[in-house]
Amino acid sequence: MGSCFGGVVSMVVVLVLLGFGGISCVLGDSPVFACDAGKNGDVGSFRFCDASLDIEERVRDFVGRLTLVEKVGFLTSRNKAVDRLGVPSYEWWSEALHGVSNVGPGTRFSSLVPGATSFPMPILSAASFNTSLWRKMGKVVSTEARAMYNVGLAGLTFWSPNINIFRDPRWGRGQETSGEDPFLTSKYAIHYVKGLQQTDSGHPDRLKVAACCKHYTAYDVDNWKGVERYTFNAQVTKQDLEDTFQPPFESCVIDGHVASVMCSYNQVNGVPTCADPNLLAGTVRGEWKLNGYIVSDCDSVQVLYSSQHYTKTPEEAAAKTIMAGLDLNCGPFLGDHTEAAVKSGILHESAVDGAVTNNVRVLMRLGFFDGDPSKQPYGNLGSGDVCTAKNQELAAEAARQGIVLLKNTDGSLPLSPSKIKSLAVIGPNANATKTMIGNYEEEGTKVTMGNFRPYDRFPTSRATLIAVVGVGAVRLMRVVVPSTTIAMSFPGIPCKYVSPLEGLSAYTSIVYEAGCLTSLCPPSSFQSGSAVKAASAADATVLIMGADQSVEAETRDRINLTLPGQQQRLIVEVAKASKGPVVLVIMSGGPLDISFAKASDKISSILWVGYPGEKGGTAIADVIFGRYNPCGRLPVTWYPQSFADSVPMTNMNMRPDPSTGYPGRTYRFYTGEAVYSFGDGLSYSRYNHVLVRAPNSVSLALESGHPCFSQECEAVDMAENICQELAFDIHLKVQNVGSMHGSHTVFLFFTPPSLTGKSPKKQLIGFEKAYVMSKGEELVQFQVNVCKDLSTVNELGERKLLLGSHVLQSGSGQLAHVAVLFAVVDDDNHDHGDGDGK
Repeated sequence: MGSCFGGVVSMVVVLVLLGFGGISCVLGDSPVFACDAGKNGDVGSFRFCDASLDIEERVRDFVGRLTLVEKVGFLTSRNKAVDRLGVPSYEWWSEALHGVSNVGPGTRFSSLVPGATSFPMPILSAASFNTSLWRKMGKVVSTEARAMYNVGLAGLTFWSPNINIFRDPRWGRGQETSGEDPFLTSKYAIHYVKGLQQTDSGHPDRLKVAACCKHYTAYDVDNWKGVERYTFNAQVTKQDLEDTFQPPFESCVIDGHVASVMCSYNQVNGVPTCADPNLLAGTVRGEWKLNGYIVSDCDSVQVLYSSQHYTKTPEEAAAKTIMAGLDLNCGPFLGDHTEAAVKSGILHESAVDGAVTNNVRVLMRLGFFDGDPSKQPYGNLGSGDVCTAKNQELAAEAARQGIVLLKNTDGSLPLSPSKIKSLAVIGPNANATKTMIGNYEEEGTKVTMGNFRPYDRFPTSRATLIAVVGVGAVRLMRVVVPSTTIAMSFPGIPCKYVSPLEGLSAYTSIVYEAGCLTSLCPPSSFQSGSAVKAASAADATVLIMGADQSVEAETRDRINLTLPGQQQRLIVEVAKASKGPVVLVIMSGGPLDISFAKASDKISSILWVGYPGEKGGTAIADVIFGRYNPCGRLPVTWYPQSFADSVPMTNMNMRPDPSTGYPGRTYRFYTGEAVYSFGDGLSYSRYNHVLVRAPNSVSLALESGHPCFSQECEAVDMAENICQELAFDIHLKVQNVGSMHGSHTVFLFFTPPSLTGKSPKKQLIGFEKAYVMSKGEELVQFQVNVCKDLSTVNELGERKLLLGSHVLQSGSGQLAHVAVLFAVVDDDNHDHGDGDGK
């Protein structure tokens, strides 16, 4: 965990003897880098230190100098130093899910940099449907990361984003994702990764920081009714794998050019993902051409040996994963067992060379081997570039753009500051601070000496603190020294919290009553009397309810979709007593069944605000009081409780099964009733769509001998490479007929001809954000790539382009246009589009 933690063990012993109750750690003020001529005069003669040479030549030179033992040291997340070559130890594990975080030992905070900009959790940022926003966020995060690296507080490799599909509403980590749709998740991955990685020069061989798309693949069960991620075997059909779980990772690698992919704990169809050569070497490295490294989740290699019993020996586990395509192990396992695997003959040293090469290449692209970072690009960044006013305002703007207005009876919102003289603010999340940040933030860590059992990252015991510090399990472990627990407290991650209570108080006079002390809201903490009294006297009431990390989190999946504890009772009692409009604000990552509130005439408005980040209170207040016109749309389906009662979380099937009553999942396949649907969201304005341009038909040119001309043909195999970038344009005019300026998300869905009843009901293929002045209009344009956007996947996992009528739909059914796709004999003079449709 860097120089600070290198001295933790001895420091703890001294403090225990002195009887102190806590320790502090003076963090380093210089970055970690190789080829430091000031420390090792020999580095000038090493070709791998010559930044003027080709990266591949430098990597070959470096790897060629290493002994087997030294190579093995480059297979773990805490790389061992090679002092003779001037290469220090490097910690790979840092996190930047929604801001630079000290989850992971590669990053820490100090008095020099006490916090970093904390954006909303991705599930809310995704609700903005704004690709330029996601890229700006990534750029801010990478700038702050580089600044922290320069002062010795961060690394350069960040294991973010999480691009798993939010398949089941109970998943505790759904808040980390960008929702349930593969297309949306792909776009989020591409733009956030580019924001993180792209240098100002745009050079493809250089990285600002290295991102990592995780967790590959079909991973979305953490701990549900005793089923844990460490041993879960996800049974996934070829069809679902190809059209739901894989597309975000494919896009992240091919279009986002991500520098890393992380394999997950779970098995897929009986094979651990980190030991599956088809998934790793075959697909990620072979088919998608990853230019980077593949890393295990912590400590997936140990898990597949000790918990899944996939191999008989640890050496076999090391051999299988490296030969499958794994390059780096989060944890010590490969460092402990790879040398023995090579010496026993079950693993060739050349395979180790390949893994080390992939790892070192990424460090080369980051400039780690280029010498003094102060003389390199971004070397001028420092503590003053973290938590700038501009960065914090972007965090507030991200929250504003993501907030979703779900109900607004008779235009109850926005509230008028001049008319609302008193506002009752009620609920367990009304004065939320840390809750707004969600997960992948950490404010305190227990560090002590002794034997231990980590609660998460390492499900089996290790013997010494050194091993844990080395692999970064500190954040979720608790080690007991007899009669003494030593606490190491890090300053909070956010630059500064603005709670909902603080945000709302900027607009009017506030009366605050929690009603429940926590989001769990057990009967013992239920206190509705004062809350009811406050609501009955105020001009308006805002109830801020929902969840927190005690309800949904990593390793904590939900059982129910209803509001926790007595929250519904509090809402009903307060709403009944309120004399003015009642605004219900739901703060949560996952969807909740709030059917009662949706149907209640006592609740005038409903907002979903996700976990809105450090400036969440500002954003919530700005929307409620009309400074900002809400434009967020739901990135997930909100299911009723009956779904959770009848559908096992472990059923991975996306498509419905009428024979068993299984309803399917997500808006693409779900056949049941929804509380709210994917894409739902209201505005203080009203928008109309007018179709300006779209083809009535599209012709697909095939060779004269193609089977489609001699027999009945419903689809063309995508493997035939028949598209030749065939595309057409859709133009829509968006009119704002309301009285308030605002941003508006325009969706483009398509419904294909039926493919044996297994095709999606509809599929998102495009979205654009348009800012439209009141009474104004804007032109929105989509380009539809016929093969990429209109193809579907059959039950064998093969991508097909169906012939026939494809229905193109704007928004929530505002416009529907039919384009017929048909085959013609290939002719260079043939016009592939036929007219504009109205």
